[in-house]
Amino acid sequence: MNESQTWYIVKRSVGNCEIVPSDKVGDDNVEIIEQWGPFSSQEEAIARRVGLIRAGKCQPV
Repeated sequence: MNESQTWYIVKRSVGNCEIVPSDKVGDDNVEIIEQWGPFSSQEEAIARRVGLIRAGKCQPV
C-alpha cells in the first residue's frame, strides 16, 4: 500500500456511506451524493464515518 494514500467517505444514492481510497473515488457508476475527506488513514475515516452515522448524515451499511 502506498504510504501517501488518503481515504474518503462517500455517501451513495442509497444513503449508506463507504470508505474508499482516493484512487477509487469516482471509479464506479454509482452516484455520489456527498463526500468527506481526505483523511490520512483508514482508521481516521472509520472514526469519522461513525460520527456521521450518529449525526444522521449516513445510514449504517
